[in-house]
Amino acid sequence: MKRIGILTAGGDTPALNATIFGAVNRASQQGVEVIGLMSGFDSLFDPRMPHVVLNPLLQAIPELDATYGGSLLGSSRKYVDQNNEAALDQMVDRLKRLNIEGLICIGGDGTLNGLQPFCDRIPTVLAPKTIDNDLGLNYPNEPDKYLRETDEKGDLAERYRIVTAYEPGGDFFQLDKMVNYATPGYATAVYVAVEGVRRIRTTAESHRRIAIIEVMGRHSGFLALGNAYGQPDIILVPEFPVDTPTLVSRVQDIYRLQQNVVIVCGEGIVDAEGQVMADEQKSTDPAGNLRLSGAAEALRRILIDALGDEFFKSFGNNDSAESAIFTRKVGHTQRGGRPILFDRFYAAQLGGQAVEMLLAGQSNAISVLQWSEDSGFYLQSYPGNGFRDRWGKIHARSLHPSFYDPRRLHISSTGINYLLPIFTKAIGTEDVEYIRESRFDSGNLLRRYHSINTDMQKRIRFL
Repeated sequence: MKRIGILTAGGDTPALNATIFGAVNRASQQGVEVIGLMSGFDSLFDPRMPHVVLNPLLQAIPELDATYGGSLLGSSRKYVDQNNEAALDQMVDRLKRLNIEGLICIGGDGTLNGLQPFCDRIPTVLAPKTIDNDLGLNYPNEPDKYLRETDEKGDLAERYRIVTAYEPGGDFFQLDKMVNYATPGYATAVYVAVEGVRRIRTTAESHRRIAIIEVMGRHSGFLALGNAYGQPDIILVPEFPVDTPTLVSRVQDIYRLQQNVVIVCGEGIVDAEGQVMADEQKSTDPAGNLRLSGAAEALRRILIDALGDEFFKSFGNNDSAESAIFTRKVGHTQRGGRPILFDRFYAAQLGGQAVEMLLAGQSNAISVLQWSEDSGFYLQSYPGNGFRDRWGKIHARSLHPSFYDPRRLHISSTGINYLLPIFTKAIGTEDVEYIRESRFDSGNLLRRYHSINTDMQKRIRFL
């Protein structure tokens, strides 16, 4: 194999360029040329197939910087219909006209679904990325525990549930059995969100208010859980329905004690009936992911109604519940910017591993990051079908129940043990030095922002 293609698909993360960087460096060491396909799978729909040579003369182009967030190749949420055989044949033919012998897709569960139609036509592997940390398995045979529910007519519905009676949990959950322990992008997203939680705390303290901070993660609670580092009083994750009486009682107790409360909630939290509290809008990716918005505001309305104005007036600080309870969304800042050391290093390692997998003849496989107490973090490959249930669906990884304490509305001891290997040394000294040198560089006042897209546009070639 002398030439491979690489693309980035789905939402952006801070570690995409680092993954590309690792793949290009490893390929160059092996004498393999890397072709970057522009705008994800969208490039394959274009008969001209816009592309960039990422390592001419087996040297990485200068625009490829592992410390720069996002993807220099661009991304899209466009995917290929696996039933459209004619379109698939055309796309693979275009790849072969470029002499591409293998394909690396960098993405999450949607991308893993999207690459499946190519695996029988050209060797294709996945290098993982997602800030949600939901690409992986809590234990190796987890997909086998899913059952598909039936509708009123007895037909199979698009609803799934996991048989929790057979789940490892509690004291005997084994962290070293997790498949893909952490995904590049997650650590940086937590780092950004934690900073937001800490800064909002002082506002809540100063004005004697209740702050509800909404973080991303869709239906997975890993991002919300990671914000335990920001020392919020309450964490609400999508995997556990919001118990309103317990929540209200806990908020009252904390407010009486310190006259401020900070709540972190995942955007996909659900009510007692299991209904998502945020507004939902269907996205375009094959995983059927939902865009969620408004969880924090829904939670605010619940607390306003439950606590009432008199509760706050009794403390003499706020005239109403409306003024005392406010919401903030960390939003897309979690997905962008410079990746911290953990993400940069392991993203590059996983990119390089994906190249080795192609050269070893693998297809429909995933480059994964594993952890054990004896070995620390290490790389492996994992079969793509190992992520599928019996109906072929790939489920986003949920936060395992043992990671969360629903009585305390906070992280459990198992959850703490999960986070420690990731974040104990997640930030490097160079990260801190970069902030010191660059944040208030006087040149920022004089120079216009120069987009990497401008430089990449000059390198694009076409069939």
